[in-house]
Amino acid sequence: MLYGIAAATAALLLSAVLAALLRVPALRLGLVERRQRQRRVPLSGGLAVVLTTCLVVLAGDRWGYAPLGDGIGALLPAAGALAGLGLVADVWRLKARFLVLGTAVAAAFVVPYGDTGPWAGALAVGWITCVALAFRSLDHADGVAGTVGVVTAFGAAACAAVEVLDGVAVLLSVLAAALTGFLMHNWPPARVALGACGSLFAGFVLAAAAVTVRAGGGAGEGAGVLFALTAVAAADAVLVAVARRLAGRPLLRGGPDHLAHRLRRLGLTAQGAVVVIGAAACAGVLVGALAHTGWMGPRAVWWVAGGVLAVVLGLLRVPVYGPPRARRGAYDAVRARGEVYGAVRARAARRVPRTGARPGPRPEPRPGPRQGARRAAVYGPRRQSESAVLPPESGDRRGGGDASVQVNGFLRVRNG
Repeated sequence: MLYGIAAATAALLLSAVLAALLRVPALRLGLVERRQRQRRVPLSGGLAVVLTTCLVVLAGDRWGYAPLGDGIGALLPAAGALAGLGLVADVWRLKARFLVLGTAVAAAFVVPYGDTGPWAGALAVGWITCVALAFRSLDHADGVAGTVGVVTAFGAAACAAVEVLDGVAVLLSVLAAALTGFLMHNWPPARVALGACGSLFAGFVLAAAAVTVRAGGGAGEGAGVLFALTAVAAADAVLVAVARRLAGRPLLRGGPDHLAHRLRRLGLTAQGAVVVIGAAACAGVLVGALAHTGWMGPRAVWWVAGGVLAVVLGLLRVPVYGPPRARRGAYDAVRARGEVYGAVRARAARRVPRTGARPGPRPEPRPGPRQGARRAAVYGPRRQSESAVLPPESGDRRGGGDASVQVNGFLRVRNG
């Protein structure tokens, strides 16, 4: 108990410090988030969470304070390898099928087939893969993935403590503390982000640890408990899949159609959306933990499923995509305008003479009688040409001196 508190405290401080220290190198190396923002956000948070969790847990296992056991001893290397794959995806754009394949291969090494059996073990591999990818999808807004991860880790750690799985409980408590230290920098507005490295690692560890805790129990009850522990991630994944299917968009194409995006469309602030999602995750995890311990019946999980269904159906009505008919109509209008403009230009090109001579300046139109009268009324009498004014005789003097021909002519014109 004392070691668990000390390990959680050390993980919280170490994660917060590492996330801040790795921020500048991540910015210099260009390891930043690809979402469109007004400023660049480095992906140093995920690497800080992974390093903190592995260092603290391995130190406890090495010194004998909290032995991990055989199952957890295989879980941590698999999670670390998956985090490396996520880091590669953060640096270079990997296709989604490589992430799915890598997550499935890592999950195949951590499922306890002796307790689950081959068929249930295959289903567990698929479930771990889906949860890990769903947690990566939760990293669509500041603070969402970290908050849901902290709540889920505490709930799963409580279930592991009930089953006297000390290694699993310590691992999950350290992960929760590391995510809490990361949230100090990721709370909206975020200074660091989790990225695929940290989100895949957190989702994989949570799902694999929950499967280890529930292994050997009833299949139906175990599936209900696992669903309740990860209800928010499941709701986000189902919401996005159904919305993109109805809109005719590719499933793997990103867009502002996740839980936090729709809550923001309803008028919530960024912090308010994170609080609402965290409260929903807390409710699902509480039901799952109580059902696991036997304080609530298995039918309580159906309330969680009903809540997820209501949330999905309600948020599907929030518009997040533009109307496809309007976009198509605007595109057709622009295309038609371009075709008309091209036809006009082609017709004008056919009218240009082929000799290559440029047309001369257009003659100025002679004003009519009405225009001349109006111009004379506005501008006065038309100025006569100086060449038409006769020069004065040589003996003509004004003001005691000889008058210049140009000045004299100018004065005659100005004076009428």
